[in-house]
Amino acid sequence: MDPWPLRHLVLRTPRLELRPDDDEGLYELVEVAKEGVHDPAEMPFYVPWTDQLPKDGGFGMVQFFWGRRAKLAAGDWAITFLVRHEGRVIGAQELGARDFGVLREVQTGSWIGRKYQGGGIGTEMRIAVLQFAFDHLGARIARSAAWVGNHASNRVSAKLGYVHDGTVAAAPRGERLEHVRLRLDAGNFVRPDWNVGVEGLAECVQLITS
Repeated sequence: MDPWPLRHLVLRTPRLELRPDDDEGLYELVEVAKEGVHDPAEMPFYVPWTDQLPKDGGFGMVQFFWGRRAKLAAGDWAITFLVRHEGRVIGAQELGARDFGVLREVQTGSWIGRKYQGGGIGTEMRIAVLQFAFDHLGARIARSAAWVGNHASNRVSAKLGYVHDGTVAAAPRGERLEHVRLRLDAGNFVRPDWNVGVEGLAECVQLITS
């Protein structure tokens, strides 16, 4: 048995390569985040992690991803795919699940550096993990969420076939905001004219589909 079977997993789209996080890639990701992820006047994340970057230089960010990797187990996992464009890390795309073997549900979350936004890359990387989940893992439902005012994220979700599934209130910066929960059933997924390429699944499929 491989001690870390996820190291073989690769997803490929027309422009992007997605691989589970590794240390060197995480250091690149920190530098992308330092260059800016969103308008500083707004907070698109449920946990305001970007506010900590100027204070700790990315220490907390790297610790968070290490913690996710360390806790990964069959039946309860979250994979952070580092997204590369032309060989450079430009963002992160997460795919996770609990009790996947019974529920057949996954959750997604993502971000890319601000200078890479607006060209459809965010849509392409989410499509990659959705196709991976539905077509290769056998998922039936994908869930996501975004603030009411996060128009870019909500447009992507609507374009791919997600529907609203309620809201929950949160206060990432001490002010009440509405977080919109989103649901996508496999049969409603609006697909592109390409299919994601998947490599290395055989080595880790038992771990993530149990």
